[in-house]
Amino acid sequence: MVQSLWDSAKASQLHDGLDQLVYRSNLIGADRRVCNWGGGNTSSKTVIQDFRGRDVEVMYVKGSGSDLATMKAGNFTGLRMDDIRPLFERESMSDEDMVAYLANCMIDAKHPRASIETLLHAFLPFKHVDHTHPDAIISLCCADNGKELAKEIFGDRFVWVPYVRPGFTLSKMIAQGVLANPKAELVLMEKHGLVTWGETSEEAYAQTIKIISEAEAFIEARVDEAKLFGGVRHAPLPAEVRRAIAAEVMPTVRGAVSDAKKMILTFDDQDDVLAFVGGEKSAKLSQVGAACPDHLVHTKVVPLFIDWTPNADDVEGLKAILKDGIAAYKDQYKAYFERNRNDGDVMFEAAPRVILIPGVGMINTGKSWANAQVSGALYHRAIAVMRGATALGEFVSLSENESYNVEYWPLELYKLSLAPPEAEFSRQVAFITGGAGGIGSETARRLVSEGAHVVLADLNLEGAEKVAAEINDKFGENRAIAVKMDVTNEEMVQAAYAQTALSFGGVDIIVNNAGLATSSPFTETSLKEWNLNMNVLGTGYFLVAREAFKIMKTQAIGGSMVFIGSKNSIYAGKNVTAYSSAKALEAHLARCIAAEGGELGIRVNTILPDAILQGSAIWNSNWRNERAAAYGIEPDQLEEYYRKRTTLLVNIYPRDIAEGVAFFASSKAAKTTGCMLTIDGGVPAAFTR
Repeated sequence: MVQSLWDSAKASQLHDGLDQLVYRSNLIGADRRVCNWGGGNTSSKTVIQDFRGRDVEVMYVKGSGSDLATMKAGNFTGLRMDDIRPLFERESMSDEDMVAYLANCMIDAKHPRASIETLLHAFLPFKHVDHTHPDAIISLCCADNGKELAKEIFGDRFVWVPYVRPGFTLSKMIAQGVLANPKAELVLMEKHGLVTWGETSEEAYAQTIKIISEAEAFIEARVDEAKLFGGVRHAPLPAEVRRAIAAEVMPTVRGAVSDAKKMILTFDDQDDVLAFVGGEKSAKLSQVGAACPDHLVHTKVVPLFIDWTPNADDVEGLKAILKDGIAAYKDQYKAYFERNRNDGDVMFEAAPRVILIPGVGMINTGKSWANAQVSGALYHRAIAVMRGATALGEFVSLSENESYNVEYWPLELYKLSLAPPEAEFSRQVAFITGGAGGIGSETARRLVSEGAHVVLADLNLEGAEKVAAEINDKFGENRAIAVKMDVTNEEMVQAAYAQTALSFGGVDIIVNNAGLATSSPFTETSLKEWNLNMNVLGTGYFLVAREAFKIMKTQAIGGSMVFIGSKNSIYAGKNVTAYSSAKALEAHLARCIAAEGGELGIRVNTILPDAILQGSAIWNSNWRNERAAAYGIEPDQLEEYYRKRTTLLVNIYPRDIAEGVAFFASSKAAKTTGCMLTIDGGVPAAFTR
């Protein structure tokens, strides 16, 4: 049940007006049962002094494109009430005229564009107004008998407004309804949400929680768990089984949903999802329509519900059904677009954002992990609404055309335009071995800086987790994950890719970087030393590339592999027989894979660095002493020794190799495969010839 989160002690330390509005908004957004991600809006009317020192009544309202849970003072827009009030006398006003008018009412041109529902707040004669999308309220507003049931709950304290797309008309209807009912304490917006108010921020918030609680209690008294969604048709598979199935099918799904642009996937098997996908009536119920207009841009009108009987031995059958289902969904979406399109409309990707699999769970798609998470979070709310609405009566939604006009509404599309432009590696997943080390960690930072999601695979899990945490702190949640992996262990390599598929859907870029190095005269090179180099630098690179190749082939959207070889791949160094031989193996392995992967759009290239001492676990081991001894110098003289032997008189750093990886993985190298790139400062002995 929804609970009040108001902290009087904390609130008392805030100034009146905007600070308390921010606090109230964050509390509302903190509980998604109260308000959807990105949805809802709040306002506060107050008096400020303008630039001439005059008292001016101003309304602060949520700006477009922000989220109540995280928004700050800068996300609100201040508007002069004296300029807005005369609009109430108008008979009608187009969206375009309203937006242009409100822009002239702003007290600061640097404020964000005001919410499309600004006039809803302005026309109501209350200091503080909240518009939210509570699960319980939308359940009521999306039940076929919702208005009649509202009378049982709220008596004559509510105003019911039929569905109208947000804007001038809806705002005026709400205000007129409230003004006509002196007992009104709330507005119920059919198929949409709730409006409440108060004379203080605390009163407004308390009223919101009170009204939701009344609706919740009414609904829960009528819920029969055994009959939810028509009763149980398919029980969930065991957790480890369903996650293994998801890991196996997600690359297939990713390839099928990635048309002109690749998509990032997430997997969700929370209890409410499993209950819904296993329901007797859920397949039909899921196709009724969106539970709330705010969902549409992120979830589309309906999800793809897979008709499959859960069976751990029928994963190949599930893959086939998924491919056929996604293809059919795209055809249906294109037809929906054509039936409803307006001049100038440009169709979104036609693939589903929400895919429901009985016994397994939900797969969500988006241009990023965060975006896919939003689709999933909103569908959790849809499930909650359908749970409540079907306990009360029949679940109803917008008509097809109403749904389309929200999904392709210019004012809704404006919110999407506020997102930063996509970068070179947006929508791509990079898997980096040796991710905790100097080259691996620097490469991860470089790729993430241009939009990639990265998996840091390393035996040193603690080090990889530290790098991942640093990246996520800077670039956002789950842009990087860490997995423990020994490249010589086939099962660990496969498990790491399974985790990658579960986390992001698949893989696009492989950086084969894990390494070690040993040095000894040829006659003193033991079989153990030889095998160690061959296992890590040969077999390890083979296993990592082979498993990636399988996924890329399944996805059928191409891919890029970059091997971190060495100057020694083509240069016969002194006292490094095992290491140099293994590095030569890497370079030729890459060319072999390139020859086989070309027709699949899989490119494989190799970088040949020399002596990357900075941040290197290898160079901080006995390798430093061994190489110094081979050259007859002291270990602390190595950096200068290596610098002087280059024609450019430079040292090579991890960031230099990261730049090479970024080039090979990027669109700039789209027509390059089987290539070797030396990044060694120019060591003449290693010039190719």
